[in-house]
Amino acid sequence: MARLRAKHCSRLHALLLELQPGGISSKIGVASTNRLLEDLTIDDEAGRYRVLIPCELVDDVAGLDITLKASKKRIAAAFAASGTSLTDIVGVGPVCAATIIGYTGDVTRFPTKGHYATYNATAPIEASSGSHMRHRLNPRGNRVLNHAIHIAAVTQLRHATQGRVYYDRKITEGKTPKEAIRALKRRISDVVYRHLITDSRQHRIG
Repeated sequence: MARLRAKHCSRLHALLLELQPGGISSKIGVASTNRLLEDLTIDDEAGRYRVLIPCELVDDVAGLDITLKASKKRIAAAFAASGTSLTDIVGVGPVCAATIIGYTGDVTRFPTKGHYATYNATAPIEASSGSHMRHRLNPRGNRVLNHAIHIAAVTQLRHATQGRVYYDRKITEGKTPKEAIRALKRRISDVVYRHLITDSRQHRIG
């Protein structure tokens, strides 16, 4: 739904540029777009049809906003009921935590953090040549889980976190930015695994 909303907003932006020089100065939203459309002076039939399309898109965006808001409430309620500790990890919010829990399933099916990293594709594939040791991106595994961990990694890089310190250390060691963020994602995967295992044990005890 979020991707569909973004797609509609991109289309709206392009259409508004044709109707109003410079388009819309603020972030595209239902209220701001409606204000712009209401202020337009349309004096021909062709112009009315050109306005009709963005009006329909605005209605679609408004509907998606309502659905997304309701969805986030359901996720927040389910997240609270789960009692997970995943949000203790910097960069993991309720939506990200719900994604991780949902796509991981029973974490005890992964014997080790290495097995879990292979499943979520944060474990790199060795691509060494002779004495030159290197690893490359793992294109396999659960890409949704991988994306959730990537979001956590990017968030950690934007703030003064241990993840940022770890990333900078990898860069100092000679890693490329891509290699450093892959290493950080693997580190976050291990932390996620520990939290999931701990949560699972606490639930069994409870």
